[in-house]
Amino acid sequence: MSASMLTNVYVGSGTGIFKQVEVEKKVAVNYADFNKLNKEEEIVCMCWANQQQTQIHLGLRNQTVKTFDTEEKCFKSSKECFGGEGALKGIGVHGDRIITCSESGIMKVWDNLKDDAHFEINVGENVCKMRKNAEKPNVFATGGKENDLKIWDINNKDEPIFKAKNVKNDFLDLQVPVWMTDVQFLPKSTKVLTGTGHHQIRIYDPDSQRRPVFEMTYDEYPITAVEVSTDGRSVFVGNTQGRLARIDLRNKQVLKVYPGFAGSIRCISLHPTEPMVATCGLDRFLRLHNVHTADVAHKVYLKSKLNCLLVKCTEHFQKENNSSESVRNSSKVKQTKEDADSDDDVWDQISPLNEDEPKKKTTKRLKNEGKKSKKKARVK
Repeated sequence: MSASMLTNVYVGSGTGIFKQVEVEKKVAVNYADFNKLNKEEEIVCMCWANQQQTQIHLGLRNQTVKTFDTEEKCFKSSKECFGGEGALKGIGVHGDRIITCSESGIMKVWDNLKDDAHFEINVGENVCKMRKNAEKPNVFATGGKENDLKIWDINNKDEPIFKAKNVKNDFLDLQVPVWMTDVQFLPKSTKVLTGTGHHQIRIYDPDSQRRPVFEMTYDEYPITAVEVSTDGRSVFVGNTQGRLARIDLRNKQVLKVYPGFAGSIRCISLHPTEPMVATCGLDRFLRLHNVHTADVAHKVYLKSKLNCLLVKCTEHFQKENNSSESVRNSSKVKQTKEDADSDDDVWDQISPLNEDEPKKKTTKRLKNEGKKSKKKARVK
């Protein structure tokens, strides 16, 4: 596996500090104004600002959006995106526009160069998550507590294109409580997967019905983060007890359990090309597990509670590492050759050993020692 593809991981912390982590060196660089840090500056969501992954939009608790440049390594802008009350629960981009959604359910579409919003959509109260469809940038999913899954097209803002219907009442004929905590779009499909605060995993198919077409439970604690595999056949699930598992969506079996956590998992990100899954949470560690073996490949302590992360994946770092590795290898070969030549010079300076001489000296020494021992015995 090429670890160089995982060189840079960007993490948002609960203290408002934005961190760039080099996982192989276990080195983190902090970016923040340390004189102005407070709870309102907490980084609660992040997304790439462009396909080149050269800029990142950071959504703060106080509904401010900051833009960080990964090449110049500095903040380029700060924009107040007020809409409704509560913290931001999701951020996305559509062309040059930024889409934000607050906890109170106001989703707004902003022009990156202007202060006024183009329009807003009321998606319902108590929102826990808003997420963009990576394959359809104009489609967004929202949901929360007593606010079931809705799918929106910002080009048609009047009504949601899909609105989920709650499952049937339980055996006591009571309504099942709704608490959607995270959502993911399945790749190359119209289906949507959600995790709930009642430890449920559900899949909705907007083309067939409003109720979930798949449902299962995992563990006994609220699910806080989900990430669908690249083939869409399995899902990575993390909960409030720090338990991370990979579940097969075809037969509802747990394929792997990933150890080492000591707190709630807040974000899961799967590398698109390498078999690695990155996680962060309240135990202040950034971890990268091998998907197949469940071994911890990298583990970095970052001092702050962590909310979200993005994995940098470009060929630029691969080329840099390959070139530096070739230089190191050539220097090692050169050094080895020089060491071998110097060793030959040292051996040439040593005179050949006369094999008869040590034998004579050894025989004399043994005879002398024998005479001394006999004299001691006579004295006694």
